[in-house]
Amino acid sequence: MQRRVTGLTAAVAALSMTALLAGCGGDSGDSGDVTLKLVAADYGDSSANSSKKYWSELTKKFEDEHPGIKVEVTVHSWTDVDREVKEMVKDGNAPDLAQIGAYADYAAQDKLYSADDLLSIPTQADFLAPLSKAGEVDRVQYGMPFAASTRLLFFNEKLFKSAGIKPPESWTQLQAAAQKLKARGVKIPYALPLGPEEAQAETLQWLLSGGGGYTDNVGSYDIDSKQNVQTFQWLKNELVGKGLTGPTPPAELDRAEAFAAFTRGDVGMLNGHPTLMQMAAKKGLKYGMVPMPGVNGKGQSTMGVADWMMAFKQNGHRKEIGEFLNFVYSKENVLDFSREYDLLPVTASASQEMTDNKEDSAKLGQFLKELPTSQLYPVGKTSWAQVSVQIKKYIGKTVDKNGDPEAILGQIESKAAAEESAQ
Repeated sequence: MQRRVTGLTAAVAALSMTALLAGCGGDSGDSGDVTLKLVAADYGDSSANSSKKYWSELTKKFEDEHPGIKVEVTVHSWTDVDREVKEMVKDGNAPDLAQIGAYADYAAQDKLYSADDLLSIPTQADFLAPLSKAGEVDRVQYGMPFAASTRLLFFNEKLFKSAGIKPPESWTQLQAAAQKLKARGVKIPYALPLGPEEAQAETLQWLLSGGGGYTDNVGSYDIDSKQNVQTFQWLKNELVGKGLTGPTPPAELDRAEAFAAFTRGDVGMLNGHPTLMQMAAKKGLKYGMVPMPGVNGKGQSTMGVADWMMAFKQNGHRKEIGEFLNFVYSKENVLDFSREYDLLPVTASASQEMTDNKEDSAKLGQFLKELPTSQLYPVGKTSWAQVSVQIKKYIGKTVDKNGDPEAILGQIESKAAAEESAQ
């Protein structure tokens, strides 16, 4: 599924240069320097690895190579960055570029340049196909993926070895492993974080492993599909109902606490992303990772997550934005960012480089393998933000003792359909 650049002919390369120089040059004149304003999210966990450092080094290199274009970067925490950009746009002071969590609302308001307006053909073609598609509204790409991750099933190697358990490949095997862990006194055989922090992620991973998802084959919401109802009935009856998810009700368990419990050795299994590797390593916990089990064997796809770069039209700097983004998405720069923060590269060229590199592959190889066939949230829908809120609020109730998965999923589906119709 990867869209690769390696086979481009010289003619196509020449055409891409024409597109870059001619197609991206219409909005700003040649009357002096241009300063681009970029608002970005912080991926660091301390001042030592703040994204400010990454952007400072990258913009300096760009400015040295592109006299006449300056780039001012403001970095905010993930808690604040989406709100900051929203307020800037509302006040009529949109940045030229924003690297945040969602783009669809701005695209629907016709505030963004499309990727076609900005990127050379090789740059745009280099994005991994699932990420490009997730960046589209009405089949036009406005969201440019900037960082990505996938999910794998993490397991505590010591607990599995002592219980004589092999990594599960199906739901039946996962349940059997959880029962053995429980019998040996493991506090949380399987951690099921359906609390409000990130319930939409755990939910999607299970829906995909059950053959469903948030949408159907034509992109319409299908949250209460037969497969999805069966998935949550199984979770309620075969995991939660049998006491295999620990003492905290899933509706009250957030991802952060589930991760922390895993690093303490209290959890046998849980879904996790690359950040959990760092956390476990710091605690000296030995772990293994396998693809998420499916209802009858290995799941057909895993969940992918992406953050987005977008370019606003307001200041009319299309040519300069295009030059900067083609620089940002060079293989070297994508690799630098991905390696700094243990995230997956969003381009085929950088992904192949990491796959071929022994050190990179040892750390992220399994996640990289899952990315080309991953499925992302329906972020191209302007209704998704509100639908996600409903999932976070109600999905945990499906597995409560008195919960009714079919009714609750139907309730979320109705709200999703109403939100979609209101757009």
